[in-house]
Amino acid sequence: MPFTNTKFARSSLLMLMVGAAVLAAIVVSSVYLARSTQSYFADVVRLRDLRSSSADMMLLLRAAEAGQRGFLLSRDREFLEPYLAATERVAASRSRFQKAYDGQTAVHFPVEQFNELLDAKLAEMKRTLDLAEADRFDEAITLVREATGREIMDSISSLLITLIRDLDERLSTGIQELNGTAGTLQWATVGGGIVIMIVVGGAILVVVQHVRELSHAHREVEALNAGLEERVDERTEDLMQANREIQRYAYIVSHDLRAPLVNIMGFTSELDQTLKSIRAYVLADGDKLSDDQIQQARLAVEEDLPEAISFIRSSTKKMDGLINAILKISRDGRRELKPEPVNLQELLEATAASINHQVTDGDGEVSISAQAARNLVTDKFSLEQIFGNLFDNAVKYKSPQRPLQLVVKAYAVGRTALRIEVQDNGRGIAPEDHERVFELFRRSGLQDSPGEGIGLAHVRSLVRNLGGEITVTSTLGGGSTFIVRLPMDLSQYVRSHGV
Repeated sequence: MPFTNTKFARSSLLMLMVGAAVLAAIVVSSVYLARSTQSYFADVVRLRDLRSSSADMMLLLRAAEAGQRGFLLSRDREFLEPYLAATERVAASRSRFQKAYDGQTAVHFPVEQFNELLDAKLAEMKRTLDLAEADRFDEAITLVREATGREIMDSISSLLITLIRDLDERLSTGIQELNGTAGTLQWATVGGGIVIMIVVGGAILVVVQHVRELSHAHREVEALNAGLEERVDERTEDLMQANREIQRYAYIVSHDLRAPLVNIMGFTSELDQTLKSIRAYVLADGDKLSDDQIQQARLAVEEDLPEAISFIRSSTKKMDGLINAILKISRDGRRELKPEPVNLQELLEATAASINHQVTDGDGEVSISAQAARNLVTDKFSLEQIFGNLFDNAVKYKSPQRPLQLVVKAYAVGRTALRIEVQDNGRGIAPEDHERVFELFRRSGLQDSPGEGIGLAHVRSLVRNLGGEITVTSTLGGGSTFIVRLPMDLSQYVRSHGV
């Protein structure tokens, strides 16, 4: 199928639209996934900050508690350093914790309860150390041994451990979501890239096919240009041959039609002479006629008049047959051809069936091999008339010495032409009559069969209307082979020749 400019433009536009759509989808999905990744990453950062501040708070409280107890038990002021360092950092850590908690919405934490417990724990530790500073260590140790401080610390630890566990779970989920988003982005990019590659590949194929078609068209144009002069010569030769045939046809028609007219004119003159004898006899009005006049009148009525009328009738009949033959061939040239796919094998077999009884009665045989013409496109009606005439002629002019053997073969000639051979073993045609048998009103050999000599002229006219040519090879007494050459596709021939 030809790859037209319109089809190329549509295919290219379609490829561009698909590519643009895929690229837009990749961009949109990439932006969306990138924003989702940024959002997930920001959440992860905030959650990690909250976890870090929670862990720091836990460590500071434990360090402060350890310093408190170490000092109370050992009364060594070196243990106050961890306590003092931790309590100094608690305020900043609490602020950081509060800020980190306020900056996220993923987990819930009882901040007020935690602050109350934290204040209570700090107050409890400060009270024991104040007692120790007042040299009341026993009271301070007794206070530490009470369950209040431990319970507060346990509550704070429970709250912070629960928060850290929730944060770990949420961080794990966030990391999975990040991985999922990254994977989705990766696959979207890879999939989009593959689709774009396919689109680009399709576009390349479309362009390559279009270029190939353009190259093929360019080669065809070059071939047409190269053969233009040859085709002009061929057309000129066809026109010259057609002109010669028209001249020959005009001569044959004028000659064959003039002969009956000459006969009619001659016998009309004879009728005029005969009429004088009859007029003298009829218009005698009682006058006495001589024996010679009476004899002339009787001879005119009994012989001359019937003979003239008979010859005039036969001449007009012949003229009528000649005129009908001319009109038949003229109609062939005016009939509109209808190119259509034709199964030549079936057509030939159907045509052969019409003469089957005449062939088989004489122990004859018909062989047909036309499988090579599977793609033939031509005018079926004309083809039926061509081979109908050729088959009828084979039966009409078969040899009385042997059964008729009719063989039909079809050969493909290149990709555009078809050669069909119709071979018989009949009487044959003398070499000097090979061209003459195709002329109108001309026959060859012994004329023992009825006919006007228009059959093969009609066949040649039909074949030429189909863009072909017909020739014959034959020897007298050795049978004949009629060779029909036709274009494989009549519609292409009609377009190229402007028929």
